Formats: sequence, C-alpha cells, structure tokens
Amino acid sequence: MLRRTACTRLLGAMSLIAAPLPAFHPAATAAAGAATYPSRPLTLIVPWGAGGATDATARVVATLLEKELGQPVNVVNRTGGNGVVGHQAIVSAPPDGHTIGMVTVEVTMLHWLGLTKIVPADLTPIALLSVEPAAVIVPASSPHRSVNDLLAAIKAQPGRLKASGTGQGGIWHLAWAGLLRDVGLDPRSVRWVPSNGAAPAMTDLAAGGVDVVTVSLPEARPMIDAGKARALAVMAERPSPLYPTVPTLRSQTGSSWGIGGWRGIGAPRGLPPPIAARLGEAMRTIYDGQAFQDFMAQRGFGMVWRDGPAFGEFMASGDQEMGVLMKAAGIRP
Repeated sequence: MLRRTACTRLLGAMSLIAAPLPAFHPAATAAAGAATYPSRPLTLIVPWGAGGATDATARVVATLLEKELGQPVNVVNRTGGNGVVGHQAIVSAPPDGHTIGMVTVEVTMLHWLGLTKIVPADLTPIALLSVEPAAVIVPASSPHRSVNDLLAAIKAQPGRLKASGTGQGGIWHLAWAGLLRDVGLDPRSVRWVPSNGAAPAMTDLAAGGVDVVTVSLPEARPMIDAGKARALAVMAERPSPLYPTVPTLRSQTGSSWGIGGWRGIGAPRGLPPPIAARLGEAMRTIYDGQAFQDFMAQRGFGMVWRDGPAFGEFMASGDQEMGVLMKAAGIRP
C-alpha cells in the first residue's frame, strides 16, 4: 500500500512536469507592453544642433508629448557626420518606444553618399510633420540684389564664392548644387563649407565666413529679421507666406529646380505595433492642437501631415528620388 501511494505521488509529480506550458504569443506580450507604455521618461533625439528649425520643432513636440503620454520627454541633440550620428542613435535604440527621434530628409540621402548603411526601412515611421523648400540667402551687405546677380558673379569668377547650409551632401547642399547645375554652372564653381545645421551656417553668413547659404526661410528668419541677411529667392512654386515679397527662383531665372527638407517622428525598426499606434495617436492630437498650429504658423514652418504608413511610403519614394537627384547633381557617383 505504501509503495503504491509513493508510485502514485511520483506519477502525479511527473505529470505536472510534463504538462504543456502556456503558449507564448508575441502579440499578447506586445499588447501587454503597450498597456503600461510609457513606463519611464522618453528621449527624443535630434540629429542637428540647437537653435535650428528642427531643434525648435522637436522641443515643442517634446513639451506637448509629455502632456499626452504623462512622462517627461528629454530632447538630446546628437550632431555630427552630416546627420549620421543622430540617425544612427535613433535606429540603434531599443525598440520599446522610450527612444524616438526627429527624423529628417537626410535619412534618404546619407547612404547614397556611402556615409552610413542606414535607410528609411531601419525606422518605424510615426508621423510626418513638416516640409520646407530651400531659399537662397546672402548677407545684408552683399552686392548681389538678385539670384541673377549672384549667378553672374559665380560665372565671372568661378571658385571665388563660398556657400553653406548643412553638411557635405546634405539637403541644402543638394539644393544649391542642383540649382547651379540646372542653370548651366558647374556645382564645383562655388566651394561648399560644411556646417552642423542651418543655425551655425547662418551665423557664419552674418559673420562674413561664407557668401551664400541655402536653407529654409524659417531657418533664416532670425538673421533676416535682425537685418543681417537677405533672401533672394525661394525654390518653390509660389512665394512663402512668411516673406511674400521674396520671389520664386523660377520667376527670376526660369529654372524650375526645387527641393526642400522635411521633419517627422520615427522610432527604431521593430517597435511593437500597439506602441507605434499609441505614439501615432499622440502625434495626431499634437498636430491638430492649437498650440502646435500656432507654433508652426508663427515661425512660418510648412505643415504637412502623414500618419505612420503614409510617412513610410513618403520616405521610401523620396529615397529613390534622392538617389537619382544626387547623381544628376554630381554629389554621388
């Protein structure tokens, strides 16, 4: 009897050990993580320096996102490598939604230059917020009163003038090189001086370090309003509401060349869909809110909304277009 009882207990224990464990469901785990998200403060990485339009936009987004998510959102500027350092920091972060980034157009360009292997597919797109066309800016003391004056000076003395706006091969470099090429001038006829963003480029322009800068009008606004710089043209179909008297490039030169930068929110690839959806909902609320609308309008920033999937398509299409444009402008092989 004692032996039978012991055997019975042994068999019972073995049956418990052999019993199948509950099935693991990744979707259920992700949903559980989303239910407690965010569980700590967030980091919003900006690939560009403090003071520029991208930084300013990131900081207002961070302030508003704190209210939506109930956690602090810390802005961290990770500059260097023409945007490589910051974008690498975004894609390399754990895909848990606690590190996101202000993604810019450079993510569609840098890999074409061989500076990084990062491509838009390395990101989880959350939302596109803004698109800005390039403008041609000169110092207030510049003798060039129009784009045609500037181009004539470049043609007469190639190699004398210097330009800036971003890093080598960045969006504003492409805007400038493409303009020169489109009007029949060698892009190498003006030396490009790399910078870590629009703000330092405009400071250099005001100090006389460079002769022309291509950035967006909102980025040039502080120096323009301070009387230290002048806008000669905007590379858009219509004048900007911010400076309606600044003519379009086409109206002066006949060139229809136009290109611009954009900004959006992205996260590392592999972000659980429920968390991506939560961030997307928060960004839509922010975008539609009066505080963000007023901020963008006051600074003249162009507002364009795309949700996560549409933003992903936007980046993929732009990536292919940039490869073609950069080759045509002689910036890449």
